[in-house]
Amino acid sequence: MENLCRQERCRIARGVPEGCMILTDREIKACLEHGLIDVEPAPDPSAYSSTSLDLTLDHRCQVYKQESVGLERIIDPATPGFNTRSAIDELTMWQEIGPTGFDLEPQRLILAWTREFINLKLQSRLAARVEGKSSLARLGLLVHLTAPTIHAGFSSPMQLEIINLGCRPIRLRPGMPICQLIFEQTFGVAEKGYAGRFAEQGVPGR
Repeated sequence: MENLCRQERCRIARGVPEGCMILTDREIKACLEHGLIDVEPAPDPSAYSSTSLDLTLDHRCQVYKQESVGLERIIDPATPGFNTRSAIDELTMWQEIGPTGFDLEPQRLILAWTREFINLKLQSRLAARVEGKSSLARLGLLVHLTAPTIHAGFSSPMQLEIINLGCRPIRLRPGMPICQLIFEQTFGVAEKGYAGRFAEQGVPGR
């Protein structure tokens, strides 16, 4: 934690507002070493960049079912009692991503997970955001749809909304680097941990 303490002293000396720091690779490693962040399995040394940590793709995903010709179904999330999780379960089917990969066709959306289990402990005063990798983005692959925030207290594999906006199918393989996690210091400690509707959004069977 010496690196974090040194950064905190520098922040105070410069008058930088608390909560404006993105962790570098050194600070991410220090947080892992001191148990402020858990990442299982442990990251490979090649997963670190200067200010982010690469995460890899799990072997299961949820694929949206193709609708029958002429069948119109409308999703109305403002309806009282609407349950997003139940709707997703009804609209999707589980798909195993084998060693030969899964070909994601253009304009197709799937729900996938990181192989890594992430635990952002409340006392760490850290949150994070998930971002795509530029090498995949340039092929048209998006890994989240307006939902990049990983809240303080989050404890689960991360669910990804993966869509192919490119012109050709993109082959996804289990274990491939799929996204990057950027850690940020929060202003103080949250009163309660993340408990949203997608808390503990782990992959069944893991």
